[in-house]
Amino acid sequence: MCNAANEEMRKAIFPGSFDPITLGHYDIIKRSIPLFDEIVVAIGVNADKKYMFTLEERKKFIEDSFADEAKVSVVTYEGLTIDLCRKLGANFILRGLRNPADFEFEKAIAHTNRKLSKIETVFLLTASKTSYISSSIVRDVIRNGGEYELLVPSAVRVQK
Repeated sequence: MCNAANEEMRKAIFPGSFDPITLGHYDIIKRSIPLFDEIVVAIGVNADKKYMFTLEERKKFIEDSFADEAKVSVVTYEGLTIDLCRKLGANFILRGLRNPADFEFEKAIAHTNRKLSKIETVFLLTASKTSYISSSIVRDVIRNGGEYELLVPSAVRVQK
């Protein structure tokens, strides 16, 4: 007999720069909601990286996209993702895979994270309809005045 009170909560961290959140990210988060009790979208801060959107804008885009979803929250962080997992009591890292190159890159990180901690990485394949979308493609479309709205959740709005 299973005692629900003894079951560990399934809490996942979904790390990334989300500059901006794309429909691919959105799809991964939506599809992971039934799998976890809580999903923390964690916006990593890298001082060496130049972002198109401010940290506050990126956070608001995600918060607004999931305003009606109690299981999803957003934080910002610096440092190792596994340190954030320990701090927040998360036992999983969630990652999306678009293609074989993503898999090879993410596999190495997942092995390293498991070696340094007991935190498992859970991979979800992106939906075929969003597998071509990346934040860098979205930024390029925005820079060139294209229809970026087709690639991002409706909460993402650019001041023109």
